[in-house]
Amino acid sequence: MLAALLVMPLVAASPARADFRVCNATQNLVGVGIGYRAKAGWITEGWWHIDASSCKTLIEGPLSSRFYYLYAEDAERGGRWDGPISMCVAEKEFKIAGVTDCVARGFQRAGFQEYDTGEQANWMVQLTDQPSTDGAAPSAGAAAPTGSNGHP
Repeated sequence: MLAALLVMPLVAASPARADFRVCNATQNLVGVGIGYRAKAGWITEGWWHIDASSCKTLIEGPLSSRFYYLYAEDAERGGRWDGPISMCVAEKEFKIAGVTDCVARGFQRAGFQEYDTGEQANWMVQLTDQPSTDGAAPSAGAAAPTGSNGHP
């Protein structure tokens, strides 16, 4: 089964709210981690547990960075939504400074997908089970998930 990450900016949908949200359009529980550049350096945070057919806000308020990085795992079937950017994660809840020497520092490495928000104040990523129409990985910053054999 192929799944896709659909990326949709939220433009003027709710002018009073600005945030980075992830919506889980699958029928399974999903665990999500996010990475971003802060003033003090790179940060990764997780896990947000997002129930089937629901959304969660990962970052509240106007987005302060242009680029954000996302990694997600299907908690029930073991698939994942990932990408080529290596960052640190942990098995339990985490907030990790830095993205190098993950294993030496007692963490795991995971491949995150980059999202260019175009400096918009709102952004939403939707996780889906829908296969790509031509069998290739979706375009426009979306990523096809890989198997369930652990982290890269």
